[in-house]
Amino acid sequence: METSSRLRLPFLLLLLPMLLFFLFSSWNPFSGGGGESAGRRSQFPPKSLTSKKFSHSAQTSATPRHPIDPLTVGEIHRVRSILSSYEPFLGQFPAIQSMTIDEPDKSRVLGWQSGDPLPPRKAFVIGLLDNQSHLVTIDLESGRVETHEISSGSGYPMLTMEDVAAAVDAAVSYPGLEVSAAARGLSVANLSCISPSPGWFGPEEEGKRLLKVLCYSKQGTPNFYMRPLEGLVMTVDVDRREVIKFSDTGRGIPIPGGANTDYRFHPGNDPPEMNPINPISMEQPQGPSFTVTDGHLVEWANWEFHLKADQRAGFIVSRVVVRDSETGDRRSVMYKGFPSELFVPYMDVDEAWYFKSYMDAGEFGMGATAMPLVPLNDCPRNAHYMDGVFVSADGRPFIQPNMICLFERYAGDSAWRHTELTVSAGGEKEARAKVTLVARMASSVGNYDYTIDWEFQTDGLIKITVALSGMLMVKATVHDNMNQIENQEETGPMVSENVIGVVHDHFITFHLDMDVDGPNNTFVKVNLVKEENLEGKTPRKSYLKPVRHVAKTEEDARVKLSLYNPSEFHVVNPSRRSRLGNPSGYKVVPEANAASLLDHSDPPQLRSAFTNNQVKKVIWVTPYNRSEQWAGGLLTYQSHGDDTLDVWSHRNREIEDKDVVLWYTLGFHHVPCQEDFPIMPTVAASFQLKPVNFFDRNPILRAHPVFEKDLPVCRPSESASAM
Repeated sequence: METSSRLRLPFLLLLLPMLLFFLFSSWNPFSGGGGESAGRRSQFPPKSLTSKKFSHSAQTSATPRHPIDPLTVGEIHRVRSILSSYEPFLGQFPAIQSMTIDEPDKSRVLGWQSGDPLPPRKAFVIGLLDNQSHLVTIDLESGRVETHEISSGSGYPMLTMEDVAAAVDAAVSYPGLEVSAAARGLSVANLSCISPSPGWFGPEEEGKRLLKVLCYSKQGTPNFYMRPLEGLVMTVDVDRREVIKFSDTGRGIPIPGGANTDYRFHPGNDPPEMNPINPISMEQPQGPSFTVTDGHLVEWANWEFHLKADQRAGFIVSRVVVRDSETGDRRSVMYKGFPSELFVPYMDVDEAWYFKSYMDAGEFGMGATAMPLVPLNDCPRNAHYMDGVFVSADGRPFIQPNMICLFERYAGDSAWRHTELTVSAGGEKEARAKVTLVARMASSVGNYDYTIDWEFQTDGLIKITVALSGMLMVKATVHDNMNQIENQEETGPMVSENVIGVVHDHFITFHLDMDVDGPNNTFVKVNLVKEENLEGKTPRKSYLKPVRHVAKTEEDARVKLSLYNPSEFHVVNPSRRSRLGNPSGYKVVPEANAASLLDHSDPPQLRSAFTNNQVKKVIWVTPYNRSEQWAGGLLTYQSHGDDTLDVWSHRNREIEDKDVVLWYTLGFHHVPCQEDFPIMPTVAASFQLKPVNFFDRNPILRAHPVFEKDLPVCRPSESASAM
């Protein structure tokens, strides 16, 4: 990677935070030496977990302990060595776009017990050479390449930092950029440029990897996203490293001002006009209740699961097991769950906007863009941090530090409660505190930050939350007041003077390989149907009745949410029955959601057809297939939509009493407002996986209440009291 040209412009990339860490931190794969991240990391160790916390040196010497553990630093080096001597790559080493553990067959993982020998360790590599995607499987023990396939479908693998840097270098060296900057009273040195993905919009884009480069003024603010050079777009051929199209249609549009756009904290900042909030923290004087064994196996209360970082998904939760409080049996809930794809289309058809329809996981990677979490702000004092081990384009490993945190949460909520007010009951009062375990990561994909939580409750419920913050992608306008705009000509509301917040969507599709009490499961829609009281025996006219419908094929299982056709959505094991004869199950509980409104023939919607609104596609169920994990296809970048969840599901395979995967799409429509400027407060949406007839009774019936004597006495310090 040529760093010199990047250093001429600070810092130009869509993945800005990650590049800053690559260039200046101690874990930079392209340079050595100490850095700020090393100091910050050692400054905030969770005190009670210091002995178990992984340091970078521990990551370097780590060995796999579980069949699905990620590749270690040593294994990544071995894969690179094997590929370097592999005959097809002797003349030229491919750019490594992805390198992950090639997990053993599911049956082998399910049959494996702690202490057993590990199945053969294999790596799956996606490399790019001569504009072809090479899919390679390597046996690490024998050192042999087992399979080598050149992809014949559409699409390319995830972009690397080298790809992004090459595109921006080509753009900032292009003579036309200097002319356009000068026309706006700027020099190239005043610009920050980013490189959004271009989507796919027709045959003229075939046969080459492209990036669009947009530029912003960084004068007077670190928040350059609020100061776009509207209408300026450079299309770059990434492999040839040259600008192949230059468009500048917005020279008459002013660059928005930088006043009041700085979002950073400075001690001298004016305080907000609100009463101050005293610091708050949850303390655990006896230490946390969870353990992390062998780096990836988490045990807490009645839960056990495997947790690992992933360069594309961010992190993956696997082998989720809950212990039955009645019998003590360890019972399977889920084999694997992770965010499979994020689709973010913007609603503007201008030359500088139409292509903005990102597939963040498949194009940039949620793990690749995950930054170190900020102690005490992203994660509480009692958090435990985990690193990710990823691969750069030259095939060498690098550490993504502190990218996952685990912590117990208590917000004063009740797990259950009841107060009996009748005289005969004597005023019985019972309540149990609700404490949960959260696994969290945050990805900074350009202007947007996504925080993803998996929250485990002691009653068997799993809550999955996606929270959004960061910067709007804004459009400059000649207007500085809404009164100047006629006929709603703009594609979003004004959020500041000369700034339009363009309307857009966010869709996050989760891959949920449910294994409720074993692999063979059935999807059941429990429809709430209105019945009429025809006989008139009582004054009631109508009532609701649950009617079960077993989905036999993929077509039967597609679900579009509707308030006027309410249903519950169960994944059950028909072979495992409760003492009352009900099938053991879990149900997906949707919360607020959204569906894509784009035309189904629109190119962005073709690529993300798993968000279609017309054919009941908020929930999908497919038979398990280890090659079907990424909803947008294995090779998503500039794909045509020919290898997606929508394509697989149209095979209409049988799913009754099979090993099935449930796919759930969580959606946001975002109409920006002034409160989103210059950085938006976090908004979040969730869904739940809730046991239904899985336990014979309330599994936390005998949970212990908390008493005053169990807790330390915390009082303000004398100095604080005197203030």
